[in-house]
Amino acid sequence: MHLHDATSEFLAATRHEYGYSEHTLRAYARDLQSLVAFASEGEASVAASMRLDALTLDLLRDWLWAEQQRGLAPTTIARRVATAKSFGKWLEHRGLVPGNPASRLRAPQAPRTLPRVLGNEQIARIMERAAQRAAHGTPQQIRDHAILELLYATAMRVSELCTLRRSGLDLLERTVRVRGKGNRDRVVPFGAPAARALDDYLERGRPSLLAASDGMIDAAEVFLGSDGTPLTTQAVYRLVARELEQEPGGGPRGPHTFRHTAATHLLDGGADLRVVQELLGHASLSSTQVYTHVSTERLAESYRQAHPRA
Repeated sequence: MHLHDATSEFLAATRHEYGYSEHTLRAYARDLQSLVAFASEGEASVAASMRLDALTLDLLRDWLWAEQQRGLAPTTIARRVATAKSFGKWLEHRGLVPGNPASRLRAPQAPRTLPRVLGNEQIARIMERAAQRAAHGTPQQIRDHAILELLYATAMRVSELCTLRRSGLDLLERTVRVRGKGNRDRVVPFGAPAARALDDYLERGRPSLLAASDGMIDAAEVFLGSDGTPLTTQAVYRLVARELEQEPGGGPRGPHTFRHTAATHLLDGGADLRVVQELLGHASLSSTQVYTHVSTERLAESYRQAHPRA
């Protein structure tokens, strides 16, 4: 079997058998396309280099070195390593290679940076602006208000928000059933402001957006685009970026900022780390612990600004 054919079969398996998210599938595809392109270069003929037995530890190391020389970030290189390991494990399991050629690869140590976190006043300003636009605005503005409130209230990922279904929304109990990574479901509560914004959207905004499809679409998703089709993650990114451009502070301007902010505010308010882990849908507690560092850093910054002998 050739390397290109093996990567195609692996991607098909990850999609249909393992239940990985679309984001993970796209990342795997990009990484393996890069690997196949690298393997087809060099002094050897393309036909020889594309054979599966050409996939060796040395080839993988040369590929990663070339990727580093291209200036890719350590986090990207680490993901390339993870993809190669998963692919190699699949090849070994299928009996296509005698052993996992990527088993001895080591990912670079990526510098750990603290995520961007908005202050309470910033969140209040963002929500107030969105509420004012929604009060007498378009169906899109009513929808955007509900999106911003729900992102902050639940700390869900943007992919989870865009695939959220009407059947998973319970306005009476103020809970939402979220399907996260690995197709794992969790139930997340939300508060009164998000409930009011959602109720307004479902009553005034969503029907108008759905009508734009001229009855051709009966979308199960909660949030719809202007044409009545399910809202894309890119549209949510643009919405959040516009809001964050109006707020002081640097750093990322994507929807994940609301997730980071909600998690940090919960911990600042005394929430248990395990509860926050469950809310975020983290499989490992270590993924959640970064927010304790954020809280500590915020405390230290307040101390340095306020204490006369800091």
